[in-house]
Amino acid sequence: MVDNSTVSFSNPVRQSLFTYEDSVKMRPKAEAAADRLKEIFPGVKSKGVQLTIPMPGHTVSESTVEQTTKSVAVLTDLIKESDVVFLLMDSRESRWLPAMLGSFYNKIVINAALGFDSYLVMRHGAQAGNASSDASPKELKGFQFIEGRNLGCYFCNDVTAPGDSVKNRTLDQQCTVTRPGIAQIAGALAVELAVSLLQHSDGLNASAFYKLKCSPDDLPPEVERQCLLGLLPHSIRGFLPSFTNILPATIKYDKCVACSHSILQEYESEGLEFLLKVFNSSKHLEDVAKLTALLESFDFNQVMELSDEVSD
Repeated sequence: MVDNSTVSFSNPVRQSLFTYEDSVKMRPKAEAAADRLKEIFPGVKSKGVQLTIPMPGHTVSESTVEQTTKSVAVLTDLIKESDVVFLLMDSRESRWLPAMLGSFYNKIVINAALGFDSYLVMRHGAQAGNASSDASPKELKGFQFIEGRNLGCYFCNDVTAPGDSVKNRTLDQQCTVTRPGIAQIAGALAVELAVSLLQHSDGLNASAFYKLKCSPDDLPPEVERQCLLGLLPHSIRGFLPSFTNILPATIKYDKCVACSHSILQEYESEGLEFLLKVFNSSKHLEDVAKLTALLESFDFNQVMELSDEVSD
């Protein structure tokens, strides 16, 4: 369990590993969650790590370089030692470093993000070097799917690097205020997705089914036998106002700021130096991923701008 803050009074009502007493004592979240797991099942091995994750665009001064270096080293070791990494952060930028490291070390990464009345649970694809030259969706007897090695990550739909995603947002636009059951729903789906991947014969490379025009019973036996628990999606987007889920899937983006070959190669060659450049300016990610050149090629005069403001 990794976190840098303490249990607040808003936590116990929506996160089942915390109690009111934890809030009163302002216990570190990671420590409290790890201890609660042991109370629920004494045989579990859990550990809380108090850690601030360095983020793109959050400047590292000379006085904090040493602490940032230590934080990166701790997080890197934790990811290298893990089989599955769950990303349950409050912001896009805090997910970047563990998402990139998860891709670099080819780990199973499960992402869960909450809105006020919606949620996203998704699994990241395999490392970019494993991608196929033909990443197009496939069809099989009324089912459409994307091969696991061609699946994107949380950042593959972005054309800009993550910055301060919570700036100027009201509480209901952050995960601090959510409908009462949304964290438990998303958490349960994240666990089920991870367990299904671990039970699948292809593991991290399991194909993602996203258009199901018929029953899974109609699948060829050799496909059905790949996982005892059924078909796997890439992502699950849930909407509580209508109590519905959809299963979108995203192909790996060759200019992704987290999992593209150019980003992983830059990290492999420059290591901490690359990370410090990213922490001091998220634009460095766009330069390395070649998004800067892509954006410069656009003719923004041809782009229709839509505003949320209502004119008189």
